[in-house]
Amino acid sequence: MDRFLADGIGGLSRSRVKQFIEEGRVQRDGQLVTQPSEAVRAGSIYTLLPPVPVAAQPSAQSIAFPILYEDDDLIVLDKPAGLVVHPAPGNEDGTLVNALLAHCGDTLPGIGGERRPGIVHRLDKDTSGVMVVAKTELALAALSTAFANRDLDRAYLALCWGLPNPSFGSIEGDIGRDARDRKRMAVVTRGGKPALTHYKSLNTAEGSVSLLECKLATGRTHQIRVHLSTAGHPIVGDPVYLRRIPAAAKSLNPAARGLLLDFPRQALHAARLGFAHPRTGAALAFQTKVPDDMQSLLDALNLSGS
Repeated sequence: MDRFLADGIGGLSRSRVKQFIEEGRVQRDGQLVTQPSEAVRAGSIYTLLPPVPVAAQPSAQSIAFPILYEDDDLIVLDKPAGLVVHPAPGNEDGTLVNALLAHCGDTLPGIGGERRPGIVHRLDKDTSGVMVVAKTELALAALSTAFANRDLDRAYLALCWGLPNPSFGSIEGDIGRDARDRKRMAVVTRGGKPALTHYKSLNTAEGSVSLLECKLATGRTHQIRVHLSTAGHPIVGDPVYLRRIPAAAKSLNPAARGLLLDFPRQALHAARLGFAHPRTGAALAFQTKVPDDMQSLLDALNLSGS
């Protein structure tokens, strides 16, 4: 029955339908049914009574964020650097979720019986760039599948130390928690998840820094930051994976070296995102420019960030 209802309704996963059945929200010919594995009866009428959305626990807060596109199913936005995506210990409010709740208000249909946005993917606090957020169950299910299957176009710009050799290629290595520092991720020999990052160098400056375009074949926590650091090319300004002054900094002129070493966050930007609309199937594509602080750094180094 759960498979039948999920296939027939659309926009709900089988696990969500199973949950609704077990919660007593499904009727057959007006009678309550609570066994998801029950065989479907020909000629019967099945009724699903989803819960009325309730207010999400995070509070709505009026926080401005650039919107690139919005309809009834989703929002595409350009996340500013410094904005945390989801409330967590140490960042209980002032997050993108708080801002989305205020922006959408009562127009948010609700996900899982709760009036909240569906976070399909995340960007680190100090990573800027394009994100898509689901507003409906249908959008959340379809976009989550697209991200899991990498059925989309997604590219980042990263300013890293040194000159990767070759200038284009792939970095592969399982990623898991760093055994010596649980706040960090690392390339590990066991217990990690497979991770693959494709990169190509777009430009270089003074033989010491490179502007890379990176594409993810997998989506692990801190993946680009970890892979580039492990390859000996940590991202400029990375507070977690850049622990010492890189050797490449020694050959720079003092002005450029100072700008790079003083950059206060990882110079990483989600520049491009393309995907099929979860309801219509139409191709959507979005591209965002690097924020002003990173662009100023690129300009000072005569690198193109567009």
